[in-house]
Amino acid sequence: MAEYTFFTNPMSRGQIARWALHEVEAGYDQVIVDFAQKQPAFLAVNPMGKVPTLVHHSTTGDKVVTECAAICVYLGEAHPEAGLGPSADESAAYYRWLFFAAGPVEQAVMVRSMGWQLPVEREGMAGWGNYERTMATLESHFEGNNYVCGNRFTMADVYVGSQVDWGLTFGSIPPNEAFVAYAERLQARDAYKAAKAIDNALIEASRK
Repeated sequence: MAEYTFFTNPMSRGQIARWALHEVEAGYDQVIVDFAQKQPAFLAVNPMGKVPTLVHHSTTGDKVVTECAAICVYLGEAHPEAGLGPSADESAAYYRWLFFAAGPVEQAVMVRSMGWQLPVEREGMAGWGNYERTMATLESHFEGNNYVCGNRFTMADVYVGSQVDWGLTFGSIPPNEAFVAYAERLQARDAYKAAKAIDNALIEASRK
């Protein structure tokens, strides 16, 4: 048995977790989840039925991790030899932007894609304010930094970078110079390319 069991579907956020697994060079067995008929073994570990779901077969027992941001952080901590977790000086930026992407960015993009309108007078009640301010805040960071933690790639970039990469692909994030340059740096990584190749091949096979 591999160190991890990875429940995923190539047409999902599972692509983020696969990239994270490849960045730390973790061994894993993949289980492809059919959205229409989810396996009992999958629902047993994640009753929400959401992918990705990761099961770490550790020396102290199986550990179940869900939610892409959590999976990225967990893998960074479980594999310190990869050197992709934050240093003490990097931890503020690491956690700030990782959870900014998982919270305000995710919410702003989703609300906009659904066509929902948040009344201006109620923006203060929302954790993200509005789409334009959220995008401008994220962009301002990458105007002066190559990565989340400055000039060094960390596991936070897997999650934050995926939000930017996907957003540029599907038009939910504006193709501003800072975002495009950041995405291009990430796309050049060997682990990114290896993980994408697997998911792209699975998607292509499913269409035949």
